[in-house]
Amino acid sequence: MLDADRIPQLHDLATAHGHDPAGPAPAPANALEQLILDQHRANFDLWHCEDQARDPLASDATLAATKHSIDRLNQLRNDLAEQIDETLLQSLPTQSAGDVPLHSETPGLIIDRLSILALKIFHTAEQLHRSTPEHQQRNRERLYVLKEQRDDLTLCLVQLWAQVLSGRRRFKLYRQLKMYNDPTLNPVLYGNAPNG
Repeated sequence: MLDADRIPQLHDLATAHGHDPAGPAPAPANALEQLILDQHRANFDLWHCEDQARDPLASDATLAATKHSIDRLNQLRNDLAEQIDETLLQSLPTQSAGDVPLHSETPGLIIDRLSILALKIFHTAEQLHRSTPEHQQRNRERLYVLKEQRDDLTLCLVQLWAQVLSGRRRFKLYRQLKMYNDPTLNPVLYGNAPNG
């Protein structure tokens, strides 16, 4: 079900399409890949909102609206990581945990990290064509490191999934339990509610 080697290709295609909608769009092969693309879109939008939040000329109203968007997108990103993990867990035969070692990071969280690396790679590659030769060289070096990190992380996901399928490793669904968007848990939100 999980084709870990395909994920960087999906992320790269989705990133390019997000920056140039006239280009080819990624075609998910199944519901899991659609979740992966949805999570990447949340990261794509989050990346660009965070850029807007750093604009020194942005008005207070713009910054407030951008912060609200960042919170919403971050919640969506985490929700989608959980949905990816739920989908993967549901695809596995029911097994007793027994003595099978537990992996601390879930596939959904690894895929989220791969998504962010895809965005870093794209935006670093943009820097290869601007500014000074020193700037370009610095970014060539950064790009090499980012690609190596993504290759390493992709391999880790491939190996984790193979171990999960063979019963040599397991993972659990870890709920993020974010509090900042919950009007019953964030004191600023429930403190400002009528009859707070």
